[in-house]
Amino acid sequence: MCQPLASSQCWRMNSVSGASWRTPPHFHRVSRSMHDGPPNKAQKTMDTLLVKKLSEFAVLPKRGSAGAAGYDLASAHECVVPARGRLVVPTDLSIKLPSGTYGRVAPRSGLAVKHFIDTGAGVVDEDYRGPLGVVLFNHSDADFKVNRGDRVAQLIIEKIATPEVQEVENLDDTARGSGGYGSTGQ
Repeated sequence: MCQPLASSQCWRMNSVSGASWRTPPHFHRVSRSMHDGPPNKAQKTMDTLLVKKLSEFAVLPKRGSAGAAGYDLASAHECVVPARGRLVVPTDLSIKLPSGTYGRVAPRSGLAVKHFIDTGAGVVDEDYRGPLGVVLFNHSDADFKVNRGDRVAQLIIEKIATPEVQEVENLDDTARGSGGYGSTGQ
């Protein structure tokens, strides 16, 4: 069960013991040179991530470099991720993703390598409009302090396929077959 921490807007969850869990943003806009005329409203909407700040402490997502895949998500509040525990860190942002996409909340490599901090529950559906929270897992033996404005995760926007589901009696054979969990090598 999630519980509010006494002195912050973050939520603390039951501790994890021994678990091994493995912007205005510069969003891509349709280039005018690709079209005969100016982009229409539908084209702009498809290539724009709409972001709503829910508090004065929210930080717009932004990419760290021109080649960065993700948009950094920052904490809107100070909180502490307990040692061997987890915490939902609020961003105080709501978003509307481009049509045909979903958002994947991914870890920041520096936090993972330097502080053993990972993310979880990282799917933001296209039709979700609520506040974004980032689930942080602390795999270290020391509490990890998150300051207001700290970049805690990255939002990667990916295209999504939603095919129809069809039940069948059999599936075609492959060289791999049903081998899983290391069956193709170490």
